[in-house]
Amino acid sequence: MTKDWLGGTTIFAEMSALAARTGAINLGQGFPDTDGPEAVREAAVRALRDGKGNQYPPGPGIPELRTAIAGHQRLRYGLTYDPDTEVLVTAGATEAIAAALLALAGQGDEVIALEPYYDSYAACIGMAGATRVPVTLRPRDGAYHLDLDELRDAITDRTRILLLNTPHNPTGTVLTPAELAAVAALAVERDLLVVTDEVYEHLVYDGAHLPIATLPGMRERTLTISSAGKTFSFTGWKVGWVTGPPALVTAVRSAKQFLTYVSAGPFQYAIAEALQLPQTYFDTLRTDLRTQRDLLCAGLETAGFEVYRPAATYFVTTDIRPLGETDGFAFCRALPERCGVVAVPNAVFYDHQKEGAPFVRFAFCKRPAVLEEAIGRLRRLSS
Repeated sequence: MTKDWLGGTTIFAEMSALAARTGAINLGQGFPDTDGPEAVREAAVRALRDGKGNQYPPGPGIPELRTAIAGHQRLRYGLTYDPDTEVLVTAGATEAIAAALLALAGQGDEVIALEPYYDSYAACIGMAGATRVPVTLRPRDGAYHLDLDELRDAITDRTRILLLNTPHNPTGTVLTPAELAAVAALAVERDLLVVTDEVYEHLVYDGAHLPIATLPGMRERTLTISSAGKTFSFTGWKVGWVTGPPALVTAVRSAKQFLTYVSAGPFQYAIAEALQLPQTYFDTLRTDLRTQRDLLCAGLETAGFEVYRPAATYFVTTDIRPLGETDGFAFCRALPERCGVVAVPNAVFYDHQKEGAPFVRFAFCKRPAVLEEAIGRLRRLSS
């Protein structure tokens, strides 16, 4: 019997193909339409020309990048990691998540994930042979919220891992310090491992990102995952990383070596430099994306959607019921022909698909001119 995580083509591939076939503006998949800093791109070119990384780099990642990652964690969050034993470079955050779950979960284990969730979570939990247990974030007062009582009730004697995603994709929720403290207390009380996906850590527009590993009792039980793609707008380079205590990082490396072994050699040198860019770079990135978020949110509201303004990430979730629609899949598949725009149905990110049925996700990591054109097209829905 086909496993439920073997769904064939992903929704992103389907919708991107639909965009290409119809000539629609693709606001479905989360990739920017401009490259990142020229200095970082030139660093990759320089590495290629100098022969750095053109052959297999070290399995854990080049020392320069591991040192830069450790420096980033120390400078930003006060977390100290040994670059040699507590940092691992991966082929993007997706491989880091896969390797962590393959290494740490198995038959009989349960993995709790916040629903709606990044679609690879279900596949990776399934490949590990574990059981996923969704805890649903629900919209209220214009944003999505975690029900801590529901989280507590989801934990059983079989729970092995809490797979935490904050800033959260696709809802844009950023868990508050109080929420994180409650989650940490549960993890300590029930002796859970925490694997935390923080790839949008630098794309927070309201509030601030706090790594759960900074909280009491959490560093020794937490694997923190992030990547360069979203922060530096080079999503095709696929450079990610894991930080955590030596035993957990070693376990992840043991799984990772049989996935890609190594990857992105010359790009690792470039990202080592990128992580040391001045604060002005990160501030400008955040300001520009906040402007793009506000532009798209306003346009979607004008077009008739109910909009849940995200505190972070590349994405804005909308409710299509004010437009007289209830089926996000049907809506998104028809949207390119109706008005020349592609979006993604949120139901694909849910186990409980009825919970996500009327919600649709749009990406705002596009040039303002592209967003304005998309907004103009979407206004046809309410005309």
